[in-house]
Amino acid sequence: MNKPAQRQGLLIDGLQKVEFTFDGREYEGVTGDTIASALAANDEWILSRSFKYHRPRGILTMAAQDANTLVQIGNDVSVFADRHPISEGLAVRAQNVSRSARRDSGFVMNRFSRFMPVGFYYRTFFKPK
Repeated sequence: MNKPAQRQGLLIDGLQKVEFTFDGREYEGVTGDTIASALAANDEWILSRSFKYHRPRGILTMAAQDANTLVQIGNDVSVFADRHPISEGLAVRAQNVSRSARRDSGFVMNRFSRFMPVGFYYRTFFKPK
């Protein structure tokens, strides 16, 4: 038996606007949006930074398991932005940043990235065999 295809966007109500903040800036979404989809609709793509080198991380799959979309909500860290729905007055912060996802002071590590290729720290201090 074939099942009829479900309509897309069943949870989203485009008529009800919801305001929330991300890194101190106000954004607007609609009821049923997730944090990630609302930020993408507002052209905000950097949601966090990598832990070690503070390289920008953003939305990759929207499959509700994307580690690039980890954010902080209140005291709750590592919340998946592509799972969590927005609500009125929700305050969201980027993760692994010192100021904001856009203006992170750890970005200076990018200037040294050509001297630190992938895996360099695993091979650098070994004696030759």
